Amino acid sequence: MFKSNWLLVISLSLLCATLSFAQQPAADKTKLDVRAAIAKKIEGVKPEDVRASPVPGVFEVTRGGAVAYVASDARYLIAGDMFDLDTDNNLSESRRRLVRKQLIGDIPTAEMIIFGPKDPKYTVTVFTDIDCGYCQRLHSEIAEYNKLGIAVRYLLYPRTGPGSDAWVKAEQVWCSPDRKLALTRAKRGETVKAPKCAATAIARDYELGQDLVLRGTPAIVLENGDLIPGYLPPAGLIDKLRESVARR
Repeated sequence: MFKSNWLLVISLSLLCATLSFAQQPAADKTKLDVRAAIAKKIEGVKPEDVRASPVPGVFEVTRGGAVAYVASDARYLIAGDMFDLDTDNNLSESRRRLVRKQLIGDIPTAEMIIFGPKDPKYTVTVFTDIDCGYCQRLHSEIAEYNKLGIAVRYLLYPRTGPGSDAWVKAEQVWCSPDRKLALTRAKRGETVKAPKCAATAIARDYELGQDLVLRGTPAIVLENGDLIPGYLPPAGLIDKLRESVARR
């Protein structure tokens, strides 16, 4: 009797395991179908931009640096940040941080304008506009940032968009044989002239800034993907950088 019951238990266990394994592909397919249905409803979103969130029945959707949540019926969208109350972690910002880090990491450093010490302790990427007052102030203190061990990698982001005066100034800087000197002169209000060139990097960086939902300039992105929306003096920035390292 004991032996037959034991064999029955084993048989049932094997049957359950087999059913569970057989159901897994179906579950994966259902999830893929939901992702496709959600992506179909939101312009600019692909199925790979949709993934399960920590909340059952809710999917996370990213479009550039924007993060939202959609119910599994692909009908209801929730705009707002999701927090883990147990850890006090902003899950939406964690995702945005990762996206910023990945997208900026795809840009070759040869296509940035970099001011930095020989062996920097920290590196930041700054979206900058030639005519932005606080961008000019930040650049006027570039030597101080460098003395603190901070390398500043500039991406040109003319806020007023293609065809504007700021855009033309950015093109003049980019097409100059010495971009660092040209940027410094332009931020001092001097006129920079350079021959026409393929300044496609400006359009790329502008589109990236739009994808990251930048609200203004300067926009400072730390190595871990943290975004500082605005100017920080050298002492303030070094404090932020030290805090970001301490959190790792």
